[in-house]
Amino acid sequence: MSPAILLLLAFGLGLVGWLAARSRAWAFRRAAPKGRIHSLPGFHAWYVALWIAVPALLFALTWNALSPNLVTTSVLADPAASVLPAFGFERDSMLAEARSVATGAAPAVFNADAQGLVAPYRAAILRYEIIGLVATLVIAFAGGVFAFLRLKPDFTARTRVERAVMSLLLVASLVAILTTLGIIVSLVFETARFFSMVSPIDFLFGTHWAPDPMSSGTPDGKQFGAIPLFWGTIYIGAIIAMIVAIPLGLMSAIYLTQYATNGVRKVMKPLLEILAGVPTVVYGYFAALTVAPAVRDFAQAIGISSASTESAVAAGLVMGVMIIPFVSSMADDSIAAVPQALRDGSLAMGATKAETISKVLVPAALPGIVAGVMLAISRAIGETMIVVMAAGASANLTANPFQSMTTVTFQIVAMLTGEGSFDHPATLSAFALGMVLFLVTLTLNFIALRVVKRYREAYE
Repeated sequence: MSPAILLLLAFGLGLVGWLAARSRAWAFRRAAPKGRIHSLPGFHAWYVALWIAVPALLFALTWNALSPNLVTTSVLADPAASVLPAFGFERDSMLAEARSVATGAAPAVFNADAQGLVAPYRAAILRYEIIGLVATLVIAFAGGVFAFLRLKPDFTARTRVERAVMSLLLVASLVAILTTLGIIVSLVFETARFFSMVSPIDFLFGTHWAPDPMSSGTPDGKQFGAIPLFWGTIYIGAIIAMIVAIPLGLMSAIYLTQYATNGVRKVMKPLLEILAGVPTVVYGYFAALTVAPAVRDFAQAIGISSASTESAVAAGLVMGVMIIPFVSSMADDSIAAVPQALRDGSLAMGATKAETISKVLVPAALPGIVAGVMLAISRAIGETMIVVMAAGASANLTANPFQSMTTVTFQIVAMLTGEGSFDHPATLSAFALGMVLFLVTLTLNFIALRVVKRYREAYE
């Protein structure tokens, strides 16, 4: 039985309990003096439903994690498993083949010795499915009976349900916090392992990046100079992309809020924000197939014979187009939030509309605009697909935008998707790069929050 069936069963039983408890609470209300009971019937219904569904769901999730191991243990205890090797890849492969045939995922086994394990697998799977189904029903029934018998006219169902919801919200918050903490701890741990093999000075200030995941012996720290990666990330994501995104995003926000009619705004704003929903791989194809050849032809036309289809400017231009909505939306909202009285006062003093925009509206909306720019930069320096398809993999330390460059994110992908061991410094370097990228984005977000807090104006 699939886990989805157990989950649907838990929800279905919870619904039945919800209806029964609500009906009983309505009976309490009709029988009570003046129809007054401590909690509304809906709270009684949710109290019983939670006692049915939550324990059943927890058991279903636990059983889904444990049952595959229980099934395998049962099969290994069967006499048919005597043909299996004691351990190793061949043993695991035969078990996987037999399980696939038993579950219907494969028509037949490749290894003839695994055929005898199909029947034990089917029997074990069926047995543990029945055990899981019965246990789910028993747990749900026990929870429902316990909660249903506690229902009374003066029962504090509302308080208990609100406490349960508060506990659920607390758990959700803790999951987010613990996930972030886990990411940080894993980055710090793996980064420390890397720096135990390679000097932080060589990594942070070296200018030659050429790690070899297949090498053995003592690593050469001179091969792990990450300055070209940092420069490529800043050059593509924080310079070229921002040169495109900031003017276009800010000007489009000014036009939509100050000049466009309501009809034009209703059409143009959604069209502009569609750019944020386009998959990055689509931008990558556009950069590789359209923008990069055009940039190469332009560079060769002005006398740069070394220009190729992989260049920093091609990736930066497309990346800038991609993050226009981040700048535009934040600037749009910030400018629209400026009170009309400031506009009217500026115009009444004799300022033109352009002067009002440049000297009143934009300064008043500056915190939101800066926050949008910082968010866009954080998004740009974390982009991967456009760099992979348009900028290339060469770690060049150059200011020529028509040359191939690479970024931190590209190298993280390259180091973690190869055949190297996770104990090799080349693979561990991806975590060090990730740690640097994490600190940079954290700093940018911190700066954005400080700017917003420092210059924010509260209008009535």
